[in-house]
Amino acid sequence: MEAISIITIISIAFLGSFGHCVGMCGGIVIAYSSTKIKAEWSKQVQAIAHLLYSFGRITTYMILGALFGLVGGVVTFDNLTSGIFLLITGFMMVLVGLSLLGKIKFLTMLEHSCSKSSFYQKTFKSLLGSDSLFSFYLLGMLNGLLPCGFVYVFAITAASTGSAFWGAFVMLIFGLSTIPALFSLGFFVGLFKQSNLRDLFIKLASILVIAFGIYIGYIGYEYLTDPTKSILSCHI
Repeated sequence: MEAISIITIISIAFLGSFGHCVGMCGGIVIAYSSTKIKAEWSKQVQAIAHLLYSFGRITTYMILGALFGLVGGVVTFDNLTSGIFLLITGFMMVLVGLSLLGKIKFLTMLEHSCSKSSFYQKTFKSLLGSDSLFSFYLLGMLNGLLPCGFVYVFAITAASTGSAFWGAFVMLIFGLSTIPALFSLGFFVGLFKQSNLRDLFIKLASILVIAFGIYIGYIGYEYLTDPTKSILSCHI
């Protein structure tokens, strides 16, 4: 993976987390912050609880990234399929960027929540009532399974690597980049309720997602037009 791709992933995930992720997952963070975290806990213990929740999310993301990377490795076996796959990836990223800007409802179509399923509700209620620190980690893993259009963007990027290792690595970088927003939300709920701040981060993330989508699409175009291009020279 190129350094520019890693920086782009960090930038999109970091900025987008303060907008989209806070809006999507903020309710869960506020729920466990007000229910599970005790007032008598020290700041250090509270910080550990929030970090365990985030590490749980990241664990699920990495598993998904490895699976998508494996699938991508099967699909991208020659220049034609590589080019088509990357073009589709770039196109979907542009759609996600436009959706974040509110121009289309692409993300809304993707985010069919499974939070109403009996399995999710039972497990969520059980973990929410647990006093153990480990339950924060499990709660994060559970939340990582919820459908999220922003996660899909990076899952597609993971598939584009054609590798379980690099797919997991993409999702690791994505997950780590979202920690500051959701970690801070537990301490400073009011800050992220300011719509102007959220709107700014969403707009910046949208522009980056669209730009990265165009970049990925261009790489796909190169694969289709240059038969001598090596599949191993992955730009992503």
